[in-house]
Amino acid sequence: MKIYTKAGDQGKTSLIGGTRVPKSHIRIETYGTVDELNSFIGLLNDLVVDAKINADLKEIQDRLFTVGSSLACDPEKDSALKIPDLKEEDIAGLELAMDAMNEVLAPMKSFIIPGGHQAISTAHIARCVCRRAERWCVNMQEEDLFVEVLVIKYLNRLSDYLFTLARYIGHLNGVADLPWKPRI
Repeated sequence: MKIYTKAGDQGKTSLIGGTRVPKSHIRIETYGTVDELNSFIGLLNDLVVDAKINADLKEIQDRLFTVGSSLACDPEKDSALKIPDLKEEDIAGLELAMDAMNEVLAPMKSFIIPGGHQAISTAHIARCVCRRAERWCVNMQEEDLFVEVLVIKYLNRLSDYLFTLARYIGHLNGVADLPWKPRI
């Protein structure tokens, strides 16, 4: 099977369900941002040397495929594909992981500047892309395009997780938070 189909050469693509839309469609932009996030999480996973974090990030990547699949579906049509669902337990899992990391982290006393280690910076980039994906989902809602409520909730919690993970990676690597000290 060839990877190229030439079906998109005119600037259109198909949603799951067969509906053709412009590649600039908000739904395409949204699940494309989720795909970008998934790629950054893959990069982050390559930079982290911790079996528990590696396993958690792989699971998150799986959930992001679920999110992307949900966003790629035409809600007006039935799909022959079985699309997995997000579950409240997925969100609870992120919360439990954050709680565990926060037990060893010093309380924050200021805003934190991203940096200090490649994995920390990559976690912050992933967090920013996650927030963008969340904004696109909210934008879809505001345009009366269907988005699963759990998708937005998951992305919101995932961005919190990625922030906490950036700090935790610093802790594991002996790299202190870089506090923002505003110019006076």
